[in-house]
Amino acid sequence: MADFRKIDLRGIARRAMRSYGFEPFFPPKVMAAANALDGRAPERAAKSVRDLRHLLWSSIDNFDSEDLDQVEYCERAQSGEILIRVAVADVDAYVPKASTIDMHARNNTTSIYTGIEIYPMLPDRLSKNLSSLAPEQDRLAMVVEFSVLRKGNVRPGKIYRALVRNKAKLVYEQVGAWLEGKAPMPHAITETPELKEQLLLQDEAALRLGKYRAEQGALELETLEARAVVDHEKVLDLVVIEDDRAKRIIENFMIGANGVMSGFLERAGLPTIHRVVRIPKYWKDIVGVAGARGFLLPPIPNALELSKFLLREKKADPERFPDLSLTIVKLLGPGEYVMFDGRHPIGHFCLAVTHYTHSTAPNRRYVDLIIQRLVKAALGNSRTPYNREEISQAAEWCTNREQASKKVERFMVKAEAAVLLAGKIGHIFDAIVTGASEKGTYARLTHPPVEGRIMHQVRGIHVGQKVKVRLVNLDPAQGFVDFELAC
Repeated sequence: MADFRKIDLRGIARRAMRSYGFEPFFPPKVMAAANALDGRAPERAAKSVRDLRHLLWSSIDNFDSEDLDQVEYCERAQSGEILIRVAVADVDAYVPKASTIDMHARNNTTSIYTGIEIYPMLPDRLSKNLSSLAPEQDRLAMVVEFSVLRKGNVRPGKIYRALVRNKAKLVYEQVGAWLEGKAPMPHAITETPELKEQLLLQDEAALRLGKYRAEQGALELETLEARAVVDHEKVLDLVVIEDDRAKRIIENFMIGANGVMSGFLERAGLPTIHRVVRIPKYWKDIVGVAGARGFLLPPIPNALELSKFLLREKKADPERFPDLSLTIVKLLGPGEYVMFDGRHPIGHFCLAVTHYTHSTAPNRRYVDLIIQRLVKAALGNSRTPYNREEISQAAEWCTNREQASKKVERFMVKAEAAVLLAGKIGHIFDAIVTGASEKGTYARLTHPPVEGRIMHQVRGIHVGQKVKVRLVNLDPAQGFVDFELAC
């Protein structure tokens, strides 16, 4: 029986990074440039930006996140509207275009989360310190305003630079459980009485936004995302990241802010980058999936009708819904970045919007840093920092790197799962079939949520079917977890 106690998961992660073209370490010159930053950008810019440090800004993120990209603040306005302010970390203040740090970030284009180790796009001195909207620190930010009307539609507001101060670093699971009545109010909220009303107002605004988006045809997809729990380089468990009301606040606010940013750049007449999901070329297959479940979709792609089908299925069979979602996601095709110059927008089929970008995570995604620079140029009526060719090349490269980063992360989930299951060869598990095609048949264990391939020829089983499988092979270095049907 294989002994995986000495498996070097960090080494496996680094090899995976390099195999997909990523540089896992910051070169000395990049670290030297980061360490040379004095951190006085907020002080130097204080007189030229709006001072909003008095507002009750807060962030909601994962419990271990230190690279905080945004903070939020809401207030009631006239006629039942809710004014939302989203402050996004001003990373460009420390990482100008073509600087040493920028050139390295442009190669990787994204932070990569492998469980055993995080490979940030920017050095920790920036992403976890100077350009992070950390609690009780004065930080530069780009603020985008928009109003949520009673029906949930959005009226764009202003965009401007500001000085902000995060008053509370909150955690998704704790805030979500409280909002859903499953847990008491988090201690961080009880310490600041005004924060309770602020979070309830944010939740109200998010519910409006979500309801309106659903009415427009935004798709309710719920794929299972597993994450390794690692302590002292030992894999303790594999857990599913659950959705909750707190995550919906951030999701809806970021979608709103990204839409406003995109519209602002288009009105300024600048070539920009859109985040798109094309009209699905495999719509006939999606129609077939729905038809097998007794739902008639139109022959022409229609996001609103697909949304209705997904909502019905989620209510009818929540346990199998993540696997249905994954099937639909694969048929829809991946998200992409494309240059937009004012003509023929492609749109984002899943969000049911025509004009959209990514702009709210510049510590973690390079596209967002590009958008930040474009917005600054438009605000200052200055020359755009990127020409059409640069925008087009950046969009294509960032799409490539995003897809590669997902492959690294999926590979590492399987490598960590193989370590977690060490010593259990021959054990029988309850599972659910997640894929059945010519490429192979796959199943996910009920617990831990490990996915692997069912070896040998398998006939007569379908996605969503519950089965019993026997674990027959593990190989962390190759990311292999292999099963066979147990009966």
